[in-house]
Amino acid sequence: MDILTELKAKAKLIEGRIVLPESADTRTLQAAHAILAEGLADIVLVGKPEEIKTREKTLELDLSRATVIDPANFPEIGKFADFYYEKRKEKGVTREQASQTVLNELYFGTLLVKFGYADGMVAGAANTTADVLRAALQVVGVTSGIKTVSSCFIMVVNDYMGEDRVYLFADCAVVPDPDPEQLADIAFSTASTRRAILGDEPKVALLSFSTRGSAQHENVEKVQQTVKILGERQVDFDFDGEMQLDAAIVPNIAKMKAPDSKVAGQANTLIFPDLQSGNIGYKLVQRFAKAEAIGPIIQGLDAPVCDLSRGCSSEDIVHTCVLVLLMAQNNKRKG
Repeated sequence: MDILTELKAKAKLIEGRIVLPESADTRTLQAAHAILAEGLADIVLVGKPEEIKTREKTLELDLSRATVIDPANFPEIGKFADFYYEKRKEKGVTREQASQTVLNELYFGTLLVKFGYADGMVAGAANTTADVLRAALQVVGVTSGIKTVSSCFIMVVNDYMGEDRVYLFADCAVVPDPDPEQLADIAFSTASTRRAILGDEPKVALLSFSTRGSAQHENVEKVQQTVKILGERQVDFDFDGEMQLDAAIVPNIAKMKAPDSKVAGQANTLIFPDLQSGNIGYKLVQRFAKAEAIGPIIQGLDAPVCDLSRGCSSEDIVHTCVLVLLMAQNNKRKG
């Protein structure tokens, strides 16, 4: 199953704009070249035009259709500084500090998204996850209705019980030990991500080592509380738990363990109880089942900003831009 080809075709129709702030990184420029060549999106590069032009020639790329913005010469930089100061002054940020901060590539990139100059941002090839998320949280913030930024992976599992299947796994990269409220936020965000990117309906399983009270432990109680919270929130997707993995995805076992469930045996969105299980789980499936893992996808922000591994390839950056475009399009529909 070549899901990325399908997602690229969808993204191309959006005609969106992505900001890539790390223009000093070769992979970023190569990704920008590829995105422009494929017609996937318009690209905004953050940096000095003359330096990017020199790199473009050296690397034999065509970035002629990219928009290059030097923060120091951007006409609206004062507005950006005022916005950041007003948002952070209670945290002790001075006007002078705000004026300096908005010149930083990550903060400037997120401000371009916040003010509508771009639909989303992709960064992290040259910056840490902490730096990318800090800028995103301080500028665009968390989406309404939740308080938790989290992550998920798209897992493409070929020939599972005779079919190719696409699952979402969460949280595999951000929240180490979520409490029930945070776990409910993760479930909500992952369901939203599935709808935005894959376009189908989420069936969300809250995973545990217990199914419907088959075991008693505080870790099981956490998942049970999460299920209760989702019910109180009246979310608009099918969910169930607590549930063991086999009950979640194997129909015959689901009939025995949870026969009345709308999710058991057909779950496509798997919420792990903590980061250890989520991270181990996606890597087990990736390595042993040779599944394709796409992500991590950062979710829960009020605008699409995605992080990269610093070991990423230019192709990884392209793929992440595709995901951000689809998430941005979904935000526009909701708006």
